[in-house]
Amino acid sequence: MSAHPQAQHPPLDLSKWRKVPNLLIAVGGLVAVIGAAMNLKEFGYSWIVAFMFSFSLVVGALFLVLVHHLFDAGWSVPIRRTCENIASLLPWMAVFFIPIALLAPKLYPWMTSDPAADHALHSKMPLFTKPGFYLSAVVIFGGLSFIALGLRKWSVAQDTTGAAECTHKMRRFAYVGIFLFAFLVTLGVIMWMKALQHQWFSTMYGVYYFAGSVWTTLATVYVMTMALSRMNVLKAVLHKHQFYYLGSLFFAFTVFYAYVTFSQYFIIWNANMPEETFWYQQREQGTWFCVSMVIIFGHFFLPFLALLRIDMKENFKVMTFFAAWAWLMHFTDMTFNVLPVPHPTGFPFQWLWLPLGCTAFIIGCLVKLYLVKYASAAPYPLKDPRLREAMGLPDATPTPISGGDVEDVDDYEDAGHRRPRHVPHRRRPRLGDDPLHQARAARRRPQRRSPQGPRRSHRRRHGNAEQLRLGGPDQRHRPSPRRAGHETHRRRMAEPGSGPRHAARAAGQGFRHAAQSAGETQRLRVTGVTVE
Repeated sequence: MSAHPQAQHPPLDLSKWRKVPNLLIAVGGLVAVIGAAMNLKEFGYSWIVAFMFSFSLVVGALFLVLVHHLFDAGWSVPIRRTCENIASLLPWMAVFFIPIALLAPKLYPWMTSDPAADHALHSKMPLFTKPGFYLSAVVIFGGLSFIALGLRKWSVAQDTTGAAECTHKMRRFAYVGIFLFAFLVTLGVIMWMKALQHQWFSTMYGVYYFAGSVWTTLATVYVMTMALSRMNVLKAVLHKHQFYYLGSLFFAFTVFYAYVTFSQYFIIWNANMPEETFWYQQREQGTWFCVSMVIIFGHFFLPFLALLRIDMKENFKVMTFFAAWAWLMHFTDMTFNVLPVPHPTGFPFQWLWLPLGCTAFIIGCLVKLYLVKYASAAPYPLKDPRLREAMGLPDATPTPISGGDVEDVDDYEDAGHRRPRHVPHRRRPRLGDDPLHQARAARRRPQRRSPQGPRRSHRRRHGNAEQLRLGGPDQRHRPSPRRAGHETHRRRMAEPGSGPRHAARAAGQGFRHAAQSAGETQRLRVTGVTVE
């Protein structure tokens, strides 16, 4: 059986997986309770790992929704509702933050330090205070939840009304939301993960976390989209380019994550300042160095080399493997950032079960909440004006969101559908149609010469240089002035602003203007607009 997304597969039955979220909640909750009873501080750090891993999936989905509206994308319409449902779980992440808020004085050393004796802490006040810590958490969850819920609200409303105003509202949310997103996510990562070692300085830490978050979310959304397609939920509105674009973005963020990570390391290594280098020196001790090598080769080299081939981005088996691999690498990355604080000598394999259990509990809860969101609305935007474009179908009818795409008809694959009859086929200009190209070809073509100069019929049919300069008769076989013996012809060719290159350039501009005018006239004629 082929693994290609467009291959014919039997409907996917996920009924046997219904108990998995409950199992994750039960087992993960039990493990978390046992870990908290054994060592409360160890449980706190493990919970931070699980929380930051889950938080990355939610903010990554919110970013994909924002980018969809910012770029007015068409291909991502069928997968947008999936991302909206994941992003709308942000208010619930505030509930999972409660254990961190309660254990913060034990987990963050700066909360028990004296700012007068700690210059690094004193320079970061009043943000790095207890009121600043809790107030920033309220602002972060409130701002991100407002963006996510607002985008989903107008998206669901458009399923009923189909009004263009819903799209305009979502665009305005995205315009403002992208700046709030960048600021709030960076603030959250600094306050919750980077603040574990408050002496460290890094201006790229927020981008570093963002790159890994979107990378993991893209792989997750790919598998979820494929599962919904195999369940015949999204099959009617999907085109193969959705899977290719998701795979390409996953490949792009593989490179982007590596670039940001290396840049952060190189800048700190090059500056060689103790306030910055100690963070990496601590993570080179013991088995942490091996963990760093796993991240380098597993987070970058393996997916980079495997996804260089185009067909790999559309192979379901390959992308399912890399989705699981992305979760593993991102989880390892979170432990690399958090666990060296309580375990500076090496990776705590004896406590590995605790962060895994905490992660299973949070993910199980998020899956249950996602299923509730999924059941409350259509699985994709039903009346989005770009849905036909996402399906690979041209639409010549202009809308308040966008004009008809008659000029882009040839760029679409038929996706199993015939070309609509009301969309005429327009032949695109070819290289040989350009007068500049024709003029150069005419100079290379041998010309018949006469002692008396150019024949009258030749001049009447092709025109002289003055007519060429003014865009006169047909220029396809313009005679070369070097081979013309007529005195008047040579005199006119010697005038300023004349010559074969000038004439051909002017003719070429006229040709392009005429082609654009013809294309616009054809588009208006198809849409029913009369041009006087």
